Amino acid sequence: MCRNIRQLHNFEPPATPDEVQAAALQYVRKVAGSTRPSQRNQEAFDRAVAAVTAATSTLLEELVTAAPPRDREIEAAKARERARQRYAS
Repeated sequence: MCRNIRQLHNFEPPATPDEVQAAALQYVRKVAGSTRPSQRNQEAFDRAVAAVTAATSTLLEELVTAAPPRDREIEAAKARERARQRYAS
């Protein structure tokens, strides 16, 4: 359920608003315990996603690091290699 929650800080290029929103959506789904809220809960669910998105955006804007930004393509390749080794039969 939380596959889209990934580290978003200190990458070049920076996280996009879509990535931040996807992570917020996955977080709210996890906390709520469902991937689709009922009609009755849809409004609360949407407000929660918006609030988490805003908080995440603020956090990412305010975080400071001395480390150089990481390259998304290189990190993705490392993750694919780890997965290949983990799931190799």
